[in-house]
Amino acid sequence: MSFSLIHRVQQAEGPRPPLLLLLHGVGSHEDDLFGLAPWLDARYTIVSPRAPLKHGGGWGWYPIAFLEDGLEFDEEIAFESAQTLELFILECHKAYGTDPARTVLMGFSQGAAMALLLLLTRPECLSSAVLMSGRLIPEAAERAAHYMELVGKPVFVAHGLYDSVLPIDQGRAIQAELKRYPVLMTYKEYPMGHEVSPQSIADVQKFLTEVLDNPTSNQRP
Repeated sequence: MSFSLIHRVQQAEGPRPPLLLLLHGVGSHEDDLFGLAPWLDARYTIVSPRAPLKHGGGWGWYPIAFLEDGLEFDEEIAFESAQTLELFILECHKAYGTDPARTVLMGFSQGAAMALLLLLTRPECLSSAVLMSGRLIPEAAERAAHYMELVGKPVFVAHGLYDSVLPIDQGRAIQAELKRYPVLMTYKEYPMGHEVSPQSIADVQKFLTEVLDNPTSNQRP
């Protein structure tokens, strides 16, 4: 079948496995986070899509301009990309036989912003989220779904204390926003920059496994 997004896939064995979608950052590509696949729980079918917009030498989910006084975002395009992702998730479930009730979005940087956008505005698309070094798109908070649609969704948030691209205040803003909702949030800060560290990915690995082994367990900050 045809897909809305070019992607890499590592399929799990067994009927109706959970789906883990890896969303890369701006200027990157589908091979980036897919490099983590061998170290993640093999019970997931892991799919790493390429973002739809050309951005520099790679791809992005919405345009970013790097200005002297900071970053400028065209966030309305993010909602268009979110619609594409929503369709792509349905395509993956159909093509790979994954379980729609167990869909995890795991994003880094702009990919984390997209995962958070979908969590807040289209929570029916996913059961859990991992947000690494991301940011909150303000419009996502303004367009958030009904409070009760987010009940019990496990969310892991990781951010670097020394992040010079998206400073730690961005991670703390995500934490503050998610405290407004009945999600089961784990929030952790690490002595790292805008990156994935051995400790942060080890904690992500543990979280992803616990989501499968203890689907009703209460994750705490």
